[in-house]
Formats: sequence, C-alpha cells, structure tokens
Amino acid sequence: MELTRTTFDARRADLKRWLTPFSLVLVAFVAVPLVSNDYWLNAILVPFLILSLAGLGLNFLTGYAGQLSLGSAAFMSVGAYAAYNLLVRLPALPLPVALLLGGLVSAAVGVLFGLPSLRIRGFYLIVSTLAAQFFVVWIFTRVSWFSNNDTSGVLSAPRLAIGYWQIDTPAARYLFVLGVVVVLFLLGASVVRSDLGRRWMAVRDMDIAARVIGIPVGRSKLLAFALSSFVLGIAGALWAFAYLGTVEPDGFSLNLSFQVLFIIIIGGMGSISGNLYGAAFIVLLPILLSNAATALAQIGIGADQLQNLQKIIFGTLIIVFLIKEPDGLARLVQVGRRGRTRRPQGR
Repeated sequence: MELTRTTFDARRADLKRWLTPFSLVLVAFVAVPLVSNDYWLNAILVPFLILSLAGLGLNFLTGYAGQLSLGSAAFMSVGAYAAYNLLVRLPALPLPVALLLGGLVSAAVGVLFGLPSLRIRGFYLIVSTLAAQFFVVWIFTRVSWFSNNDTSGVLSAPRLAIGYWQIDTPAARYLFVLGVVVVLFLLGASVVRSDLGRRWMAVRDMDIAARVIGIPVGRSKLLAFALSSFVLGIAGALWAFAYLGTVEPDGFSLNLSFQVLFIIIIGGMGSISGNLYGAAFIVLLPILLSNAATALAQIGIGADQLQNLQKIIFGTLIIVFLIKEPDGLARLVQVGRRGRTRRPQGR
C-alpha cells in the first residue's frame, strides 16, 4: 500500500512538472496574441523571446561548459547576415531552412573562434571572443558582398513567409518567434540532460579531473562553442528580421553582448528557465524606469539620467548575484515555490 501511494505521488509530481510548462506554452500561443496590443507584441514580447533565446545560447557555453565569452552579438550577426544572404540569393529557400543554415554558419564561425579555448581560458578567452566582436563588425562593414553590394549599410529585412502564411503583422511575428523559441528551448533542455550536458558540467567544474576520467575536454569545449553559436545565430536572424526589421552591424554592437551576459548572470547560469527570467528583467526594467520618471524627477533624477540609473542597477545586481546568489533569479523562484508548497494550509 505504501509503495503504491509513493508511486502515485511520484507520478502526480511528474505530471504536475510537465503540465505547468505545457499550460504556459498554451497560454502563450493562444491567449497572449488575443489580449496583447501591437506595442506589447512588438516592443516587449518579441525582444523578450529573442533575448531569452540568446541567453540560452550563451548559457550553453558559459553556464554549462564554463567558457567565458563576450562575442554573443558577433555570432548573432553572423546568423543574421547568413540568413539574409540565403533568402536574398535563393528566393525559393524556405524561411525555416534559411534560419537553420544561418545557425549552422554561425556554429562554424563559433568553432573557429573557440579554437583558442583549447589552450587558454578565463580572462584570455574573454579577450579572444571579444576579438570576434570587432572582427565580424569590421568584415561586414568592409566587404560589400555580405550586404548584397548595398552602399547604405542598412539592409531591409526580407519579407517573412512560410508557405501561404505571411508573417507581416505583430501577432504573426510573435507567434513565429515563439514557435522557434519553444523548439530550441526543448532542444536545449534535452541537451543539458544528455551525456553531452554532463560532460560540459564536468569540464566547467574541473577540466583536469574531467580529462583524467576520460572526457574529451577539447571536443566538449568546441561542441559548446558550436551549439552556443548555432542558437545565437538563429536568435540574431530573428533579432534582425522580426524585431529590428533591418540587418546592420550597429544592431549587433558590444552593448548587445553585455545584455546577453547580464541575462544569464541575473537569470541564473546553468539554468534553462533562468534565461526567461533574465530576459524579462532586461526588457522590463527600462520600461519600469520610464513609467516611474515622474516620481524619480521628484528626487532629482531627470529623464536624461534614466539610462545611467539603469546601468547602476544592472551593475549592482550583477555584483549582488555573483556574490550572494550565483544561481540568479531562477534559484530565488525555486526557493519561493518550495516555501509556498511547504506552507501549512490555512496560513
């Protein structure tokens, strides 16, 4: 009887664990487009989804494999320019295939810039990936082939369509981005629970010990760079096509790389759900500060100082999370859920 009860409780817990994400995804696909206006879809939900996807890509590399990188925006731009050229030069190519190929091109570039990780790590690896940021921007600016010989430097994103579905409204763009993000998050959750994910975490915790027990450290690092850059490349194409509406180097500046890094630090390194929490914080904080401009003005903080205040808040939170809670908001949410579950009924 006790065994049956234990089995029942375990199955109920498993069912609850699967039903909660499924319910959220169902609400996101069905209810959100019906109740959200164009501003929420264009300015909040679409960038939130894309930034959370970019955070997932960097989390593979930094949160799970322990390889530091400041080249996220560079790999995003590679995916955007690759997908753009594929769609422009091969008009019959389906959009999902172009995104997939753009991600693969970005993965190849990521492996190339990940080769130094076989010999260096830490601060020196950060500098190596930072070089990718400047090199990629320089080559896209100087080589006109990548911009289809357009001298303006600002390329209009190609028209998005999948078969007869024209992705030309805020709701359609939101649904398209959401579909891509859900698929890649499911892939990411599967990867981190696989043997490859366990190898990454072993390399992150102590690469010398990982090598001793037979883990191919070099190959694991390069696979982390490849899969991270693949996801970042798709996120970059979505950032250019579905959010910015243009493909340009300035859309993938170093500031974007820092934003993606802030997402995984604040949301939680080595956490799938943490990418969502971190991206929500990054997107919503500037909006909250803008809405509080009147109240802030009464204490001497003008509208021209809001951006500096935002940077101060980000910097402070990063220091606090790195020292007090390295697992970020994901850990705090998990602790809150446990406390609510264990709270006695009637309180």
